[in-house]
Amino acid sequence: MPRFDYLEPQTLEEAHSMLQEHGSRARIVAGCTDFLVRWRTGFWTPEFVVNLLHIPGLNMIRFDPADGLRVGALVTIQDLEDHPAVREHYPALATGATSFAGIQVRNLATLGGNVCNASPAGDTLPALLALDTQCRINGPAGERWLPLDELFAGPGRTNLKPAEILTEFHLPAPPPNSGSLYIKHSPRGAMDISSVGVASWVSLESPGGPCLGARIALGAVAPTVIRVPSAEAMLQGQALTPEVINAAADEAQRVATPIDDVRATGNYRRSIVAVLTRRTLQHAAAIAGGADTSFAAQRRLAIQTAF
Repeated sequence: MPRFDYLEPQTLEEAHSMLQEHGSRARIVAGCTDFLVRWRTGFWTPEFVVNLLHIPGLNMIRFDPADGLRVGALVTIQDLEDHPAVREHYPALATGATSFAGIQVRNLATLGGNVCNASPAGDTLPALLALDTQCRINGPAGERWLPLDELFAGPGRTNLKPAEILTEFHLPAPPPNSGSLYIKHSPRGAMDISSVGVASWVSLESPGGPCLGARIALGAVAPTVIRVPSAEAMLQGQALTPEVINAAADEAQRVATPIDDVRATGNYRRSIVAVLTRRTLQHAAAIAGGADTSFAAQRRLAIQTAF
């Protein structure tokens, strides 16, 4: 296996300096759950590994009813799943976290690492996209904010500039009468990469009232995670009847462009998109309407291996 120099910056400024010095020969890591696999197979061969894990301030979770949720890039997937505010106010993100591999991996893997890997099958990505997430990026030239959907350039690629580091996520405060859910389909449940992942968010005028807004995000069916604006528009101003939800689910299926691979054929994935879009919309609408759904119940819905 190729050797590398291990670097452990204590501040963001120190990390920027290391990344500027070593350029494309360096790779950032945090939880290392993907890095170790790809390094051992020779897929990644960095000369320098820059571990961000000891930089203070990047592992916080803060919720404010007015401002929303702020999550540091080094927060582990398990801490995200366990946080009461995430479970209560952002169920799509909580169910995305609980769908993520096994508990051993969730205790190491970080939210920032999952996002920066830019896999279209990443379990947290559809939820973050459906919840209108903004990304805080810190670089040698200063700080900037970027909508999550502008971060991804393609499979495994982001639009981060050289020496930039993703440091934080901001999710807006959920309005009254809103709800969300993520559902993953895979051959072996949480232990396998998703064949399809769908997150939906809806906001209602009142419990049982017409839809004020909706967001639908699809994973593993395009080169990056994607929104489906045409399906979202079909829900706007409508009572979320089974007929309306089915029409939006059919539109999401039409927009999806999945490939064939070892996990599923493109045609199978496309059919699953309609099923999961319908189910996530139904459950998001139920949550928005005041249904008393526990996280345990949401968790049972989130990982599906057969229909």
